Amino acid sequence: MSEHATPSAPAAPPDLSESRFLRACRRQPVDAMPVWLMRQAGRYMSEYRALRERYGILDIIKAPELAREVTLQPLDAFDLDAAILFSDILLPLEVMGYDLAFVKGDGPVIGNPTRTLADVVRLKQPDLARDLGFTFEAIRLIREATDRRGIPLIGFAGAPFTLASYAVEGGGSKNRVLVKSLMWGQPETWHALMSQLADVTGHYLLMQAQAGAHALQVFDSWVGELSPDDYRRFVMPYTAQAIAIARGAGVPIIHFGTGTSSLLELMRDAGGDVIGVDWRTPLDVARQRLGDGVATQGNLDPVALFAPWESVRDQTRRILDSVRGQAGHIFNLGHGILPQTPVETVRRLVEFVHDDTRV
Repeated sequence: MSEHATPSAPAAPPDLSESRFLRACRRQPVDAMPVWLMRQAGRYMSEYRALRERYGILDIIKAPELAREVTLQPLDAFDLDAAILFSDILLPLEVMGYDLAFVKGDGPVIGNPTRTLADVVRLKQPDLARDLGFTFEAIRLIREATDRRGIPLIGFAGAPFTLASYAVEGGGSKNRVLVKSLMWGQPETWHALMSQLADVTGHYLLMQAQAGAHALQVFDSWVGELSPDDYRRFVMPYTAQAIAIARGAGVPIIHFGTGTSSLLELMRDAGGDVIGVDWRTPLDVARQRLGDGVATQGNLDPVALFAPWESVRDQTRRILDSVRGQAGHIFNLGHGILPQTPVETVRRLVEFVHDDTRV
C-alpha cells in the first residue's frame, strides 16, 4: 500500500434477516424449521462444566471473553439456528442495588429483599451502559463469531414479574407467598417496584439490540403462578411497558413463560412477535388461540430428552406435525435444558427437526 492509499473500510456485517430464525419470527416460509434451545449453553455440556471448575457463574458472565466462549460452545456442538447470549436474568437487580449471590445448592439468593415501600425508594437508578457494559461488550464479541457462521444472536432479560419474584422472595420460591402477599396487600409498593423494573428491563433489552442482538427474549418464567385477573391488573401493564421500550430497537421480540395456558391471549396482547408455548398446552391449540398475528416457539418437555431416542423422536414429530406446512414456528423446548440431559440426544434432536421439516 502506498503512503497515500486509503485503508479499506471494515467489512459490513452480513445481512441475517433472511436466516431461518428471523424469517420464522416474521411468520415467513423457511426451508426447514429453525431450532434453538433455552439454556443451550450450560451444565449439560462438559465444556461448560470444565470452565465452571475455574470460574463462578458471575465471573463468566462479567468477563466478555468468557461469556463469548460459553455462548459459542453449543454452536460448535450442534447445528443450531440461533445463539443466545450467556448471561442471567438477575443482573439488572444487582445494579439496582440488590445483594445478589449464587449459592451452591440454593441458586440465586437476594440478601436485601424488597418488603416495604421504603425498600423500593432506596433502589438505585442504574447507568446501564456503565453498570452492565460487560454485557454489551460480550454481544459485540459474540457477533464477530456468529456473523461468520451466519447465525443470529438473541439477547434477553427477565420480565418485571419474574424479577419481582426474586426481589421480594429473596430467591427461588415454590408458592410465591411473599410476592403475592405484597402484590395484594401493598399495592402502592407493588406498583412502584414494577414500574422501576419495567423501565430498567425495557432499556436493558433495547441496549442489547443496539449492541448487536438480532432478536430479544423476555423471560417471564414464573408468571404462570398468577390468575388471569391478577396478571391483567398487576403485571400486564408493566410487561407491556418493557416490551414497548424494547420495540424501539426494531428487532423481533419473543415473549416466554411457563404454565401460561390461561394467559396466552393476555401475553400476546402485552406484546411480542413470538409467543413461547410450554408442553402443557398443545401447540395447535395454542396457535389457534393466539391467531395469525404472532409466531410461536416451543414446546417439547425438557424431560422428554431423558427418554430413549425413539420416544424423543415420536414426541418431536407430533409437535412438528401439528404445525407442518404453517409458517411462523421456532422449535424449542418448553423450558430450559436440564443439567443431566444427554448431549447425543440434543444433537439428534436438532438434526431430526431440520431433516423432518426440510422442504
